[in-house]
Formats: sequence, C-alpha cells, structure tokens
Amino acid sequence: TGSGGAETPPQPRRGKDAPTTPAPPVPPLSAHAHGGGRHGVTPRRGPLHIHEPPRGGGGRRPAFHAPPPHPAASRGHGGALYVQLHGETSRRLEAHERPLQIQNDYLSQLGFRDLWRVQEEGLDPETGCLIRFYAGRPESIGNSERIQLSGMYNVRKGKIHLPVNRWTRRQAILCGTCLIVSSVKESQTGKMHVLPLIGGKVEEVKKHQHCLAFSSSGPQSQTYYICFDTFTEYLRWLRQASKIASQRISSVDLSCCSLEHLPANLFYSQDLTHLNLKQNFLRINPSPSTSRGLGELQRFTKLKSLNLSSNNLGDFPLAVCSISTLTELNMSCNALRSVPAAVGDMYNLQTFLLDGNFLQSLPAELEHMHQLSYLSLSFNEFTDIPGVLEKMTAMDKLCMSGNCIDTLNLPTLRRMPHIKHVDLRLNVIRRLVADEVDFLHHVTQLDIRDNKLCELDATVFNNIEVLHCERNQLVTLKISGYCLKGLYASSNGKLSFHPVLACRNHLENLPEWVCDSRKLEVLDAGHNQICELPARLFCNSSLRKLLVGHNQLGRLPDRLEHTQVEVLDIQHNLLLELPSNLLLKADSLRFLNASANKLEMLPPATLSEETHSILQELYLTNNNLTDKCVPLLTGHPHLKILHMAYNHLQSFPASKMAKLEELEEIDISGNKLKAIPTTIMNCRRMHTVTAHSNCIEVFPEVMQLPEIKCVDLSCNELSEITLPENLPPKLQELDLTGNPRLALDHKTLEMLNNIRCFKIDQPSAGDASGAPAVWSHGYTEASGVKNKLCVAALSANNFCDNREALYGVFDGDRNVEVPYLLQCTMSDILAEELQKTKNEEEYMINTFIVMQRKLGTAGQKLGGSAVLCHIKHDPMDPGGCFTLTSANVGKCQTVLCRNGKPLPLSRCYVMCYEEELKRIKQHKAIITEDGKVNGVTDSTRILGYTFLHPSVVPRPHVQSITLTPQDEFFILGSKGLWDSLSMDEAVEAVRNVPDALAAAKKLCTLAQSYGCNDSISAVVVQLNVTEDSFCCCELSGVPPPSPGIFPQSVNVVIKDRPTDALGMPSSSSGMASEISSEISTSEMSSEVGSTASDEPPQVAMNENSPAYPSEQRCMLHPVCLSNSFQRQLSSATFSSAFSDNGLDSDDEEPIEGVFTNGSRVEVEVDIHCSRTKEKQLLQVAAEATDEGIVISANEDESGLPRKADVSATGTIGRRRGNGSVAPQERSHNLIEVATDAPLKKTGGYFAAPAQLDPDDQFIIPPELEEEVKEIMKQHQEQQQRQYPLDQLPDYYDTPL
Repeated sequence: TGSGGAETPPQPRRGKDAPTTPAPPVPPLSAHAHGGGRHGVTPRRGPLHIHEPPRGGGGRRPAFHAPPPHPAASRGHGGALYVQLHGETSRRLEAHERPLQIQNDYLSQLGFRDLWRVQEEGLDPETGCLIRFYAGRPESIGNSERIQLSGMYNVRKGKIHLPVNRWTRRQAILCGTCLIVSSVKESQTGKMHVLPLIGGKVEEVKKHQHCLAFSSSGPQSQTYYICFDTFTEYLRWLRQASKIASQRISSVDLSCCSLEHLPANLFYSQDLTHLNLKQNFLRINPSPSTSRGLGELQRFTKLKSLNLSSNNLGDFPLAVCSISTLTELNMSCNALRSVPAAVGDMYNLQTFLLDGNFLQSLPAELEHMHQLSYLSLSFNEFTDIPGVLEKMTAMDKLCMSGNCIDTLNLPTLRRMPHIKHVDLRLNVIRRLVADEVDFLHHVTQLDIRDNKLCELDATVFNNIEVLHCERNQLVTLKISGYCLKGLYASSNGKLSFHPVLACRNHLENLPEWVCDSRKLEVLDAGHNQICELPARLFCNSSLRKLLVGHNQLGRLPDRLEHTQVEVLDIQHNLLLELPSNLLLKADSLRFLNASANKLEMLPPATLSEETHSILQELYLTNNNLTDKCVPLLTGHPHLKILHMAYNHLQSFPASKMAKLEELEEIDISGNKLKAIPTTIMNCRRMHTVTAHSNCIEVFPEVMQLPEIKCVDLSCNELSEITLPENLPPKLQELDLTGNPRLALDHKTLEMLNNIRCFKIDQPSAGDASGAPAVWSHGYTEASGVKNKLCVAALSANNFCDNREALYGVFDGDRNVEVPYLLQCTMSDILAEELQKTKNEEEYMINTFIVMQRKLGTAGQKLGGSAVLCHIKHDPMDPGGCFTLTSANVGKCQTVLCRNGKPLPLSRCYVMCYEEELKRIKQHKAIITEDGKVNGVTDSTRILGYTFLHPSVVPRPHVQSITLTPQDEFFILGSKGLWDSLSMDEAVEAVRNVPDALAAAKKLCTLAQSYGCNDSISAVVVQLNVTEDSFCCCELSGVPPPSPGIFPQSVNVVIKDRPTDALGMPSSSSGMASEISSEISTSEMSSEVGSTASDEPPQVAMNENSPAYPSEQRCMLHPVCLSNSFQRQLSSATFSSAFSDNGLDSDDEEPIEGVFTNGSRVEVEVDIHCSRTKEKQLLQVAAEATDEGIVISANEDESGLPRKADVSATGTIGRRRGNGSVAPQERSHNLIEVATDAPLKKTGGYFAAPAQLDPDDQFIIPPELEEEVKEIMKQHQEQQQRQYPLDQLPDYYDTPL
C-alpha cells in the first residue's frame, strides 16, 4: 500500500470481512497542514494505518489503510478509535479529534517540514512503533499480559543438599506475582505448582552456575531451584522476580495501563495503602454510568500514598480531598489551573506534588495542612511567591523552579523563617528587591540558576552555605563567605567578585579570605585567568580538594605546612616547575593532575629510602619531562595510575619499573620509547598498558600479566609479536594498527581473533585507479571506567561507491546497544534519503528522524547522541567543489580546522537555549536539579527517548560548508572528548600530526589524561583540497550545453587499450577518486601515478582582452577566448598501463604533455571551460589504424588532488607510473583541439562504459591531420563572423 504514493488513497479491500459501504469523507486538517502539496498530494488528505485491536496477545496487523472515518461515525466503546504512542499507553480519541491531524502533528513535531514527506512517512508501516491507531480498544494493552517470562529449565524442589530431590526438565512460568512450574515434562497440562512470590525471596545459588532459588513467604514456605541455560536468561529472571518479591500486598501499581476508569478488581481489597495510577487516561466522571471514576477512591479508608500524575485530568478531583489518611499525593502534569479549597481537609498530608500544571495561585486553606513538609510548585505559572506559604511552618524548602517570577522580593522570604532551601531555577528573575531588609539568617541554600540577573548582592544571606547562580548574565556578585561550603557561578561572562570564587569565568585572583574559611572543603576555580594563588591557601586545614586547572598560574605557593589537600588539579597552566617540597609536605595527597603544563622535572617524594607518599594517581601528560624524572617515580610505591604521554621520554629504566609493583594503569604514548622494560612483569595488578605513537620495535611481555585487559601498541614499529601458549584470561582489547612492518602468521591471527576487540591493519589492495586522495581518516574508541564501550564510530571513504564520504560518531552515554544500532543503520538511511532529495539540510534532518523510527522498531527505549559528516560533490555545481555537511544531536560534535583555526560545525542543544527551554515549559516537562529533562537527559535534541516526546526531539542541527584549500582536517568526537578538550585545544593538538590514526589516538589519550572517565570516540579526517578541486568564482546555475565539434567531452587516449588496464576505484584504499559528477577515472590506467598538478595553469591570455576584462575566474574556470584554444597544464594524465614509451634514456628529453610509444602518441588534454559560439557538428570520416590518435568522447575525467607524496603527487617534474618524467617547462602543443564542454550523460555518476564505444571516438589517421586542422580553422572563422565576440551569451559557459 505504501508504493502508490498518497495522491489516491487505496480503498479498503472487499471481501466477506470488509464493509461494502463507501468510506466517509475525510475531516479537514488543522491550519498548519494547509498549503501546497507535492506530486499532487492534497494537504487535506493523507495516509493513515488503522489496526485491528490485538486479541489474546496476537500480532498487530493493519485492518485497513485508508483515509480515517469521520470521528462521529464510531465513538462507541466497541468501534471507537484509539491512538497509541511509542508502543506504550493507548487512549480513546475524543469526538473533536482527527486521527490524520494527530499523526501529521506528531510527525511534524519530530522535525519533518514538508507535508509530502509527512504523508510519505505515514505510509511506512514502521511508523506504528511511534504512533499507531486502533479500531477498538487494544485488549492486550488494557489488560496487560500476566505471563512475563517462561521457558524450559532444569528445576528442583526442596532443599538442594538432600539427595531425594532430583533435577528435572520442566516448564517454568513467571506469571503475575507467582512462579508456576508444570508437573509434567514439556507440558502445561495437568497439575501446576504455584509459588506466590510477594514477600518471598529470590536468591542466587553460588554452587551452581546460573541458578536461582525462589522461596515463598510465611510459615509454610516452599523453595524451587531453577538452573538457566544462559547468563542473559538468568539476569532477566533475577531482575523481574526480585521486583515481584519486593512488592507489598497492600501496594498496587497500575501505572501505564491505558486505564480510562478504575478496574473492578481493584476494589476487592479495601486495605490498600499505596496506589500508583500515573500515566493513564483516567477521568473524574467517565461517560458510561457503570464505569468507576476517581470518585470511588474514597472507598479506600487506609490509603496513604496516591499517585495520579500524568493523567491530564484538567480539574482537581474533589473525592481525593475526602481521603483524610493520605500522607503523600502526586498531582503533577494534569493541566490543573486551580486547587480547590477542600484540599485543606487532608490534614495528614506531608508531601504534595503539583509540578507541571498551570497554577497561578494557591487557596488560603492550605494553611490547615500543618504536617505538610514538602510542597512542589515547579513548572507552573506563578509570578510571585504565594503568601499562604508564610503560614506553612513545617516546610523547609521552597520549590518554585520553572515559573514566571521576574522579581525576587526578599521581604517575602524574610516572613518565612522556616524556609532554609530556596529553589528558583529557570525563572526570569532580573533583580532582587531588598527594601532595607535585615539579614536572612535562615536561608542556607539558594539556587537561582538560569535566570536573567545582571548583578547579585547576596551579602544579605549571611549564613549562606551553597549558592548556585550559573548561566545568568552576572557582572558583579557580592557574597558572605564565612559559612560558605560551595559556590557555583560558572558561565556568567566577565564576572568580578567582591569577594568570591567560581569556575569558568574571568577571575584574575582569589581573595585572601578563602585561606581562613573554616568550612571550605572544595575549591573549584578552574577555567579562569588566575595568575597567582594566595600564599596561605594550602594552609587551610579544612581544604580537601583544590581545582585550579585551566588558568595562567606560573607557580604554586611554597607554604605547605599542615596541608590536608587530597586532590590537586593544576592542569592547563604555565607551570615550569612544582614546589620542591610539594610531595614531601603533602602527606595526604592521593591525586595529582599536572598535565598540559611546561614541566621539565618533578619534585622528590622523599629525601631518604623511606617514603610516606600515599599518591595513587599521577597525570603528567603533555609536558616536557625527560628520562631524568623517571627515577623520582619510585618514591610513590602506592602509585596505581600513571599517565606520562606526550613528553620527551626515550627510555624507561627496568629497575624503576620493577619498584612500581602496585601499578594498574600506565600510559606512555607519544614519546620516543623503543621498548617497554621486561620488569613490567612485576606489576601483577596491571590491567591497562597504552604505549601508542612511539618507536617500539619489540613486543613487550604484557601478555604474561594475569590481570591485563587492554593493550594499545598502535602506531609503532613492531615487526613481530611473541605470544604465550594461552592468552591472558581477562584480555579484552589489543590494538596493533599503524604498524606497517608487522606481519602475523595464520596461527597467531587465529589466536588473536579470539579477543573481544582485536585491531590490526587490513591488507590494502591499493588504489588501482591512481586516483588522488582528498580525504583520509583515522579513528579510535576507548571504554570508560566500567570497561563498557558505549560509543561507536562510522567511516565510509567511498560512500555509496561514489565520490562521497561519510563519517559518524555515536555516544550512548551508559548504553551499549544504541551506538551499535546507530552505527549499523544510519549510513543506509542516509543513502536512501539521498535518493529523495539533494538538499543537505533536508536529507540530514530526515535521516535522523527516520533513525528515530528505526530505534522504535528495534524496541529501544533509550537513546544517544550522534554526529554525521557527509562529504559530497554536487552534480549540479559546475565548479566541482566539495561540500561538507555536518548534523548532530546530543553532545557529539564536529569541528573543522580552517587556516589553523577551529570552525565549529555543531551545536549542543541544552536548556540554556531560549527556544529549547520554551518548548520544554510549553509541554510541562520537569527539569530536575541536575539539569535533565524528567531526570533522564540534559540534551533537548537527541535520538531515542521517545517517551520524552515532544519535550525531547531528534531534529538535528545541520550546517553545510564548501571545502577550500585552507581546510586542513576536521574532528568528530563524542561527549567525553569535548567535555575534556576545547575545540581550540583539539585542533592545535593534532594539527602537526601527519597520520590521521595517530591524531585520533592523541586526542583520546589527552582526554583521558585530562580527567575523562567516560567512553571516548574520535575520528580525524585529513583533507587535501587543492586549487584544482576548488572553485572560487561565483557561477549562477548550470548553463545549457552547447553543441560542439565533438560529441561529449574529448580526451585523447591510446587506442586499443587492454581491458585489464582500466583501473577502478578501490573501496579499501579510502581515497576519493573523482572531483565532479561529470569526471571519473573509470577509464584511466591503473598505473597513473597522479591526476593532479601542483603547478598553476598557465593561461596564454592577454590582460587587455576585450572579451571579459573584469571577470574574476578560478583555476577551474579560466577566461578563455572562443576563437583560440588556450592550453593549460594538465590536471589529467592518460597513459597506458602497459606502454613502454622509451623516455628513460638520458639522450632524449620528453616533451611536456606528449608521451610517445613507438608510433603511438599520448596527449594531455585538460579543458575546464570554453566560451564558444554554437557550432555545426563536424563529421569526420575515420578508419581504425594503429598509427592514429584516438580521441575518446567519454564525459569523465579525473581531477582530484592526492595526498602529498613524492611518487604520487602531480605530473609536472615527477616520475609517472609508467616510468616517464614530465619536466617543468612550457608545453609543446603539437595538436590543438577546440571543443565545447560535454553534454551531461544520463545515468548518474558512473555512466561511462568500461570499454570505449567505437561510436564515441574519432580515429584520425596521420594523413588526415592537416585536413582536420584546416576544417576546424574554417569552422571557427565562420562562427566569429556569425557571432561577434562581444555579444557572446553567458549561457554558453559550460565548464567541465
């Protein structure tokens, strides 16, 4: 049904089960859907799947596919329409709702912009995983399946140590709250043993693998033992059964059950104390008189906790107010606009949640709730603090984040002495009104993040302990620091303090009073401009954690008496040395990060053989340390983690390594080490060895370590490896890429392939086409602290077998499955979208939205960040430029290095963006104190998380840019990379690294040394865009082709080329082989060394020519006269793979552009642009001869630059693939051919045939050469007479 488009919606099938009446008319859509359609699509119509309700757990199959019936036609319970979102709850449509409008609105909210695409997406059956309609109530949703888990397992009853009971294969079912075991083998008939699990136990049996013990509660308890076949099944049963066993008989959870009224069996027990009814569709008074509404809840006389959140009630149910036993009531997200006065009757209520509604005031009767200690009013529409809160003395926290308060009246807080914690995040507060108020002694915590404050005088809060004022517009901030424990004031621009401390601002110094603060334990002043620390800072006896990284410190204080600092972070400063007594006096120091400084030496840890150092983690990456500092490391015998990457180490003495016995992780990458000492065997706890980008020639003895998990020896000079008979049992990752001399035999490869993640360079077939490389890439991935790789990378150098490339990075946060799904799927989706549209923003946006649907189809509820970079050549662009399009959601980002400077191509959408916050508030989502939407994710645009729709959407940020010769490389990175490195630092770090793999490795290592504990993925794509492949002149559109002497384009090649000499692009080489949609190397020789010239084209053009005196042209589009053929230095060399041109002798100097092979002549031809008159096609009678010149009329020509290489860059002055050398001198044009630009062939990028068609070539015998020249000369003179040069139309400019 989906293939026919949406112009004429298919009719319902006719048969004995199909109705014979015609379909009723389609109701109109909302106003946003009106407008022009596409391909005849009418905006008032569209596709819609309506499914039969599943019965008895059966599959969901489409009942019919047609325009929806009029809502009034079926509004009874039997024939009503139901809508289900994200495969979860389903609700009955109201009389005024239109299914097609609901579907179109939903797809538009996802990000689809065009109505034709919305309707096309509605045709896809997979859309049902996001939004689905049912004709009738889906029973399997209303009455959820009670059978949760089942299978055939080995079961044993009774005590396991008694020999009487034996293991037998039985059917086991976890149904509802009971375990059911069949008494007959492989059958559910006969007697079934039922074991109630509520209040019982589910325990692991350690004596048996994958075994659980299920026990019931009470004096007559019984026990069943079940052995599962796989660890996955074991975990699934353990989790599900543990939830059941932890339940209470007096507690009922009916959340997310699509309830419209209360079920009858709910009232079988009147002793309920906890009832959860959130995320349903309950009504106060259901339409059928027999239905039980919320008024029936007052029958539960012992109810203590009631959750009615996310039911969209609209009005507060009065019956709830009569339940006097309630102590906890949740009415969040119900579109409430008022609270009735009757709530005062719930005098036992202690917790009252009213978040996510439309409240603007509270009733005065709330003062009767004397026991109410927590009242949450976040994300409503209050413009001021309600006065009734002054009388609710049991409350100690004011929760009013996400409202519309623009002025904070401090006198109001003065009248609330019981309030200690004030939460006013995400309001629009612009000023504080004091009115000579006294000190507010009672407020100890103030949170005013994400407001509009320009200045803040918080000295009135004289007992303040914690102040949050991040992401305001503060210029000045005053505060009392006597009792201060924590101050968070980041991201406020140029902020000055009187006196204060904060990170990520522009502080130049710290006040002296921080040295005397008695309660200050953590001081974070990172990302400022501090040049010097207070002299007595380390003397503060309460200070435990000092974070002053990313400043401009030139030295640290020398006074270290009685310091209790345990964590010291001084990375990214200008330190040349550390205090000589730092490691001697700081006895409590456990963590030291001094990376990214200019250290040349380390201070000693002891002056004798005895040491008191308890240092466990030492990070010294990216300094100037030499071999002299290695002996000083032995003063830290308890060292567990050592990072010394990217220093100047040339050796690591074996005797010193032997003394670091407790070492667990070492990173010595990016040095000049030639070997790792064999005494690493003494480090029996070692689990990670990273030593890439060195000069290591001998494989270290790391495979003898019993705890080793990860070994990275990439980018070294290994030639062989030595393995023990058995690999270490815990080894998970071995990276040997970037060792070009490494050769492994079959036995070694077979053994190493058993490792979970084994990386080695794949043998490359080479670039058979001789095509130049515009891009090359390298990537790396690293797991986090929990050894879970929650990131993935995508690289396709020859995307869609075309002159395109695709790269991506995906981050699942703590989820392993999502990145893998994105990696396997997004490239295929993008390839499909490219067939539908060529607009960069459109196909990228659609790719991400379709991926959202694919995640739903896979049953994935979680989500992840993603960034895609697509390099393509626009077939409609006559200049032949490459376009880089980047699209991202979440915190995966891309940065381009242009002229050595970073150019960001991504954006992280978080709550600080006004439009994002507005959307979240509009849909009444809750932003928790950690800045996450409903406590799930801090990104407002991210893939997955469909249950957060429409607050969180998958629409990406898209940015396209034309690549220029100034573009050096671009970097794709995951969240962990960009949290640790700025874009400026990342670009600067790898700009001088010639190898893309080594560059990616360096980024990953730096991020880990700078404190990243998450999974990291980095992709570095190096670019080599030369002037030959970049158009800098502005051309408007594609002109119509003009007829010429020769059909299509003319390339002069050798006749009778062997078929096996025709090179094709290699898919494994990673080299781009074409420059434009009309240029290909499919007919080039396989041994052509290069097709790009490093020399600029020499255009023999008079500067005073009257044709186009002031026109600016690029190298691809030089100004040419129509009556004279302008010879350029070639950017395309055509030669035979098997020719012997005899030019290797010393007595013969080759002529540039002409290569001879006996009687054959090869001529370089490069025609980029010609301006010419309309010509008559010249018919040249020719016959095949071995001594002729073959002019092929194929349209494709190679013009891509290649990565700089002596043997493969350019054709001028370099040895070619066939052994010839073209000297750098003026070309001798033996044969000049004037021609027009080619007509574009139909058939896509690779339309050129592998063999030359005889009809597409002219064979000119030598005896006809002069005659042909004369005919061409006469033809040109005739054209000049017919069309004067100054009247030449622009649309004949048809560059190749």
